[in-house]
Amino acid sequence: MKKIVLMAMMMATGYSAMAQDEIETTIATDVVNQYIWRGQDLGNVALQPTLGVAYKGLSLTAWGSVGLTDSNDTKEFDLTLAYTLGGLNIGITDYWFNKDGLDPEARYFKYDAHGTNHVFEANIGYDFGLASVQWYTNFAGNDGVNKDGKRAYSSYVEVNVPFKISAIDWTATAGAVPFATSFYNGWTSGFAVTNLALKATKDIKVTDSFSIPIFGQVVANPRLQKAYLVFGFTLQP
Repeated sequence: MKKIVLMAMMMATGYSAMAQDEIETTIATDVVNQYIWRGQDLGNVALQPTLGVAYKGLSLTAWGSVGLTDSNDTKEFDLTLAYTLGGLNIGITDYWFNKDGLDPEARYFKYDAHGTNHVFEANIGYDFGLASVQWYTNFAGNDGVNKDGKRAYSSYVEVNVPFKISAIDWTATAGAVPFATSFYNGWTSGFAVTNLALKATKDIKVTDSFSIPIFGQVVANPRLQKAYLVFGFTLQP
């Protein structure tokens, strides 16, 4: 974060050309027919905007989700600070959900250890090229509990394998909850496969300088014996 502030100061003092080449900005939004997260159904049609900045592997990203057809759907606002070096990536995410938290009023700025709707998660992963592996663990906030009723440090591990068929980008995903927790899918008593997915993405050309990525995804949750078909598109300048 200090590096980003420093670059902003350099831009203001005459080094804008150099800084602009190195700072990346992301502004985008996805529109999906339903919000499925790690094999969990979190709502119907949703708008999911992204705003982020990155500099030399360090990034700060804001991401959100809001239902468009049902006011009872999950509302979410996440902040992620991450660092990537080669294939290695690490990060910390502050999730905020309006539902199923410890604060009945769902206040964003309430951070009490036993009265917040925030969940704090750390992750580490590595991209091997042919496949990538990610491990996520909750370490604070509204985490689930284990069999003894204590903080579960709820975790999730995921493997993604990208490939290409007929000019379409595909990704096969397998995700699991390794330990007992009440955080994922209501309750898992131990290791459980919760997310098997196959996603296809293709850019639809609108003009010579603008295209719209569309994607379709089949998602199965063996733990809950549920299956979902997700469709969406991304708008990005």
